[in-house]
Amino acid sequence: MIEPQTVEVDFAGKPRRFVFALMDQFTMLCFSSAIESLRIANRTAGKELYRWRIIGEGGESAVCSNGCSFELEEDLCELERDDTIMLCGGVDVQRATTKKTLNWIRREARRGVTIAGLCTAGYTMAKAGLLDGKKATIHWENQDSFIEEFEEVTLTKSVFVVDGNRITTAGGTSSIDLMLKLIADHHGEELASAVADILIYSSIRTDQDTQRLSIPTRIGVRHPKLSRVIQIMETNIEEPISPATLAKDVGMSTRQLERLFRRYLSRSPKRYYMELRLQKARNLLMQTDMTVINVALACGFASPSHFSKCYRSHYDTTPYRERGTHAARLSV
Repeated sequence: MIEPQTVEVDFAGKPRRFVFALMDQFTMLCFSSAIESLRIANRTAGKELYRWRIIGEGGESAVCSNGCSFELEEDLCELERDDTIMLCGGVDVQRATTKKTLNWIRREARRGVTIAGLCTAGYTMAKAGLLDGKKATIHWENQDSFIEEFEEVTLTKSVFVVDGNRITTAGGTSSIDLMLKLIADHHGEELASAVADILIYSSIRTDQDTQRLSIPTRIGVRHPKLSRVIQIMETNIEEPISPATLAKDVGMSTRQLERLFRRYLSRSPKRYYMELRLQKARNLLMQTDMTVINVALACGFASPSHFSKCYRSHYDTTPYRERGTHAARLSV
């Protein structure tokens, strides 16, 4: 039998406690990555450095986005001031952000409790006003809607952000990166590295790392000028830039730009740009209560009729029907 790796940790105090608050349709990966990091830290140190509880609204059970159900220890309750809340979000976080949850985290925040939002739970924290004037992050799929709704928050593309006693993560395995940082802060880099080794996590990210793959990796093409044009497109959705201006910005002719897109992406720059705008529009329709007119304007369409025509051509449905179908699915 293989003996577990051990790291000597000079600690004889009270274990730190993390309270995992599971929201409806939370993401299992974010939750399990965080709690397993704590378990492995205890095992590696050979002592109880961390404790945890699992709670949630209603105090009975919580169902995650893959359908698995978790038994809860307690309803949303008053915590100790040195606890850390790990609010676990996931699919359709707007609906899961109930009045009871908002009131609870506001109350605990007033008492000085540290609060972390895993995956999409940054939305809930922002809705409660806990991120006003602070830096934060959220899963990249939710960034467009977050920016539209919470202008008081400085949203970043980092895998996680620690701003005082407010913490947010981008989702997925970013929970591991956050927990490794906290473990290193509490008990040293050696322990955090040992935990990463046991997790077979060979590339530890910091809050300086971004959550999405680079543009060349995403599109499968390493061409600096093409990547630069796409970056400009992605940051100018509300007010689209003409192909002629894009070409000029990277030192090309419009014809050269057309050939570049045709060669590597099998579509024109105009078509690629339109797909980016429509993808953002779809995110806003699904994730916000913005009117279709405001969604159209936020994505660079001068009129709702033009927006609807382009949307139907790409998605084979209208923006109004898309939103209605999405709402119907969620109500089942």
